[in-house]
Amino acid sequence: MNESFEIWATAIATSLAIISIYFVRFRRRLVVQRERKREAAELGIDRPTAQYPFIDASRCIGCGACVEACPEGDPLGVVGGTAVVINGLRCVGHGRCEVACPVGAIEVGLGDLKGRADIPQLDEDYETSVSGLYIAGELGGLALVRNACRQGRAAAEAIVESLVAEPGVGPRPADELDLAIVGAGPAGLAAALAAREAGLDYAVLEREATLGGALLHYPRRKMVLTQPVELGQWGALDRSEYSKENLLALLSRMVDETGLHIHFERPVESAVKDGAAFKLLAGGTLYRARRVLLCMGRRGTPRKLGVPGEEQSRVMYRLIDAASYDGERILVVGGGDSAVEAALGLANVASNRVTLSYRKSKLFRIKKKNEDRIERAFASGRIEPVFDSAVEEILPDSVRLRVRGVETVELANDYVFVFAGGIPPFSFLREAGVLFGGESRPREDAVVIGSQNG
Repeated sequence: MNESFEIWATAIATSLAIISIYFVRFRRRLVVQRERKREAAELGIDRPTAQYPFIDASRCIGCGACVEACPEGDPLGVVGGTAVVINGLRCVGHGRCEVACPVGAIEVGLGDLKGRADIPQLDEDYETSVSGLYIAGELGGLALVRNACRQGRAAAEAIVESLVAEPGVGPRPADELDLAIVGAGPAGLAAALAAREAGLDYAVLEREATLGGALLHYPRRKMVLTQPVELGQWGALDRSEYSKENLLALLSRMVDETGLHIHFERPVESAVKDGAAFKLLAGGTLYRARRVLLCMGRRGTPRKLGVPGEEQSRVMYRLIDAASYDGERILVVGGGDSAVEAALGLANVASNRVTLSYRKSKLFRIKKKNEDRIERAFASGRIEPVFDSAVEEILPDSVRLRVRGVETVELANDYVFVFAGGIPPFSFLREAGVLFGGESRPREDAVVIGSQNG
């Protein structure tokens, strides 16, 4: 009897100990998540921006599977037994939370587009407010190579259906394309594959001398997040990450093997809706096309600081080969992934002295992998952070920073890299008649497009 009592007492005590440990840890996590949620709300980073995880609270069971599945650290958390968005700006559209949720309570999509001046209105077929003009890829708001490929292919397939359903308009001119695709990045190439498979007469117009789109502007050896994606009859990108060089080589091989029609060094200078077709002037060559698909990306023109001395040649807005800088005093300006990756690349050369200037008090818009790496670089002294700072003036051999709005600090300097984002080609789209956010106007058939494309 006593022995039985002791066994039960031991079992109960052990169970209570385990439950107590779990409860304490649970309460600790809850306090941390609530604090993170409060801080995110104050910073305004918990609201929908571009890609964003939408949570159906009525279905969520608070298991935390979505939090564990996300590789970016803190887009999601569990507060009060329900998954919530903590840092919406961290979401890059992996969609792993959506897959991991056992009750289907999460869907990754675009935030509320009403009033958004940076997202063009698109219907379910990726057609804009201008009849016959479509958008796919990053310009539509979703990041990741996978999303660009899927949208490019889906838009091309919708265009095929629209051409088949179009009432007869008489003989088509011999020089008129079914589809002109602007941009030879992942979205444009996926669209071209679909157009080729459907037997369309198409052409890809690319402003650069080679394919790749925004990938061309990534630093050397940058890891590109793709997630597996099918590319029609050619095959698939079946890995979750590729180096920039490997992905570009793979896309080049795909183009060679399929014989895609890409016209390089053809920046679109103007486009005019002419009856049932578009006239496009690209690199001095006139094209006619019944449909136009814009796969231009959002990079646009680099945003400048607007400070004295910025016109100097040692001020740059992208970094291609970090290893070519040796023994330099370098300032990197910005707080996004591009700035962090550039600073890390430059700091890999031990003789460089790298300083990171950011206008806010902490980095909160970067990928988890980059956050871990930059924190280690700060701790080791490889990179010197200067938060709450802004460039005041760039002198011939130094840079003046305004810190916390009250103190001016002057740093000896050889090179300045500015990663303050870009000015996307929105004016280009607006001139075309494309509507954004909650704008309202009847669909336009007459369109003139200016001289920007990616």
